[in-house]
Amino acid sequence: MAHTRFAPDRGLTSRMVLTMFLLGLLYVVFVSVLITLGVQTILVLLIAGGTLLVQYFMSDRIALFAMHGREVTPQQAPELHGMIDRLSAMADMPKPRVAIADSDVPNAFATGRNQKKAVVCVTTGLLRRLERAELEGVLAHEMSHVAHRDVAVMTIASFLGIVAGLMTRVALYSGLGRGRDDRGGLPIGLIIMLVSALVYGVSFLLTRALSRYRELAADRAGALLTQRPSVLASALVKISGEMARIPTRDLREAEPFNAFFFVPALSGGASLATLLATHPPLNRRLEQLARISAQLGQGV
Repeated sequence: MAHTRFAPDRGLTSRMVLTMFLLGLLYVVFVSVLITLGVQTILVLLIAGGTLLVQYFMSDRIALFAMHGREVTPQQAPELHGMIDRLSAMADMPKPRVAIADSDVPNAFATGRNQKKAVVCVTTGLLRRLERAELEGVLAHEMSHVAHRDVAVMTIASFLGIVAGLMTRVALYSGLGRGRDDRGGLPIGLIIMLVSALVYGVSFLLTRALSRYRELAADRAGALLTQRPSVLASALVKISGEMARIPTRDLREAEPFNAFFFVPALSGGASLATLLATHPPLNRRLEQLARISAQLGQGV
């Protein structure tokens, strides 16, 4: 990680390192099994690698295009730029590009593979609903993601899931399942499909766990940078409450980008199981911020 003044969290960092280690170990085991079964994995790895590279190098453009975001100048959004300028100076990091997405869904996200390519985007719905201090807390959270290169980390972590997903489709549609092994056992294609599906499921759970850890780390780092954890907690409560008032259609359009968002957009009032969620439960985020407030000698 590049030098910044964002506070580190050794506990969360150790859990994230362990999760990445398990993903790497799972990848090695998976590829070894495929090679043992006689599968030509080169093409799949090339396709998955190409997909990874596109996501890695173009994440900022892809996210802005998908969310209809546009970069804004200091003249177009002076107050927003002023907050980003202040937070960048406080964090001792390069100023990211600033963008606004025309959406009533109150949210924000940061993307880009490193600090020089980063962009922080807020929606018009968020700008309308939050007080200045609350918005600054959200921006500090998002800039923590930039400082810790979370987009790059999560993109790399998703590589195994891409490979396993491709292998599942190859086994399902290529006709590999029609041939049996030399001893008349299960079709090789069926074994590949089952192993790939299992690996995809495990990697999915590990990646989601990593995502939740990084959200908690960003909450903590952002709160400590501004020294106002209660304000970030207020923004969390307000945004979560406002989600229920957003039309279901708009929430469904935003759901594919939940991993990027400050607060996940959930349609139909449904709540995801903890193991499948991209973000920690609201109460866990609030509890952490309350502990930080207590440590700083502030009221909740």
